[in-house]
Amino acid sequence: MKRKTLMILMALVLSIGLCACGGDKETSAPAEGSSLVDQMTADSEEPVVEEEPVVEQVLEDELPEGMYFSELTNEPIDESLKNQRPIAAMVDNELTALPHFGLTDADIVYEMMNSTKNGRITRFMVLVKDWQSIKQLGSIRSVRPTNILLAAEWNAILCHDGGPFYVDLYFKNDYADHFSGIFSRVNNGKPREFTEYIMPGDLDKAFANSNVDQEYNEYYPGAHYKFAPKVAPVDLGKSVYSFDATKIELPFEHNGSYLEYDEESQTYKYFEYGKPHLDGATGEQLSFKNLLIQYCTFNQLDDQGYMIFNCLDAGKDAYYITNGKAIPCTWNKLQDTEQTRYYDKEGNEITINTGKTYVALVPHDNWDELVIE
Repeated sequence: MKRKTLMILMALVLSIGLCACGGDKETSAPAEGSSLVDQMTADSEEPVVEEEPVVEQVLEDELPEGMYFSELTNEPIDESLKNQRPIAAMVDNELTALPHFGLTDADIVYEMMNSTKNGRITRFMVLVKDWQSIKQLGSIRSVRPTNILLAAEWNAILCHDGGPFYVDLYFKNDYADHFSGIFSRVNNGKPREFTEYIMPGDLDKAFANSNVDQEYNEYYPGAHYKFAPKVAPVDLGKSVYSFDATKIELPFEHNGSYLEYDEESQTYKYFEYGKPHLDGATGEQLSFKNLLIQYCTFNQLDDQGYMIFNCLDAGKDAYYITNGKAIPCTWNKLQDTEQTRYYDKEGNEITINTGKTYVALVPHDNWDELVIE
């Protein structure tokens, strides 16, 4: 009986082995400490497939040799300019001053009320990184305290022609480098106040005759805007807070500034005094990739209309506009040399698109007259 039982068990084991050998799947010998049944059960289970981790692809623009991405526009420019400070030039915006020269070559253009008189006439402050390439820029006019504070966040050298005595206190700050009234006069048939322009060689002479640093110094706060590469632009349409923005009418009564979105170039074209703003040298229309519109309180300094924007503030309203869309933001600037930062509704610092930027400071008592549609 024992012999018969033993033979039956041996036959059973042999049959199992033959089945295993004849199948498509090879069965290995049982691991030490485990039974054949345990091994067969393990072999019958579906193999565990580990999923590959999802790696988000980071897209970057190609950088040509000998160039770097400008901290003002994120466009590739010559590497020799990397440490060079930009200039911030004060440009008259009275109708008599038109046509302007050189604004289409500027990297960033600020527009803001210059006086509470004359329909709250505005003035431009234009930032230019590659100032050696300037052929003609202006016309150049006087500066205000607000401009000194804004130029400081770029470590820019202010270029102007005088200003009210209110600016003297601000220019005593070591960070506030400037050149005043030393630029070329151009005979354009206009009154003298509309004839001063930055011409080739003017800034070279200004630096040579001063101790002003041409390169970033200890007051440079570092990179300003956060840029998206051209190959992966910001899409405001993905935000639940976004809305259409194809025409922006600024509440600037004197010159009636407005911008219209051009689908073909994907930029905003600038208009004032009821017509396109065309450069006097090239005939090109002033245009921008990014618009930053800030609510800003101000204080009037005297009965002549001199004033200062309270551009050191926090949590005030703003809009970021690009590619036909806008989102509401807030802005902060707490120190003279600190950059103005913009934050979305979730409290994240915004990223803007590569290209030129227009910044408008809108007086608080005109904010409700701003039209974005």
